[in-house]
Amino acid sequence: MPHDYTSHIVWTGNRGAGTEDYRAYDRTWNIAVPGKPVIACSNDPLLGGDPGKMNPEDLLLSALSACHMLWYLHYASDAGIAVQAYEDSPLGRAEMGPGGAGRFTHVTLRPRITLPAGTDLAQAEAIHHRIHKVCFIARSVNFPVDYAPEFALSA
Repeated sequence: MPHDYTSHIVWTGNRGAGTEDYRAYDRTWNIAVPGKPVIACSNDPLLGGDPGKMNPEDLLLSALSACHMLWYLHYASDAGIAVQAYEDSPLGRAEMGPGGAGRFTHVTLRPRITLPAGTDLAQAEAIHHRIHKVCFIARSVNFPVDYAPEFALSA
């Protein structure tokens, strides 16, 4: 069954002369999805962007991590594993090619998951390896995604 998603991207970097010169404009834009807060974005700082704003690489890495988390929570619930807390600090490795063309070469998701004492950690770990088969984002990328979870047990 098809799912449609929509977004509206508006370039906000015209300083008055448009793209008359490569240095005459900002690499900024807004992402507007109907009914949701606008997200102000910029290019990667390595490419002249504003380091205080989200860039496409930040958004892709965050989307991959969030998709994995949501499926993890779903599968944990199905397995009777009561996740108490979940946070991730994913690491994306990218490379720049000739002419500035870049790409992600690898991502490692590094979730820290808090589980109740007595939880079967082997079962909790195994869930991670099922997710890549169902996560929209993970199924859409063309680079390897690894998992390095860390588990903490609550009292």
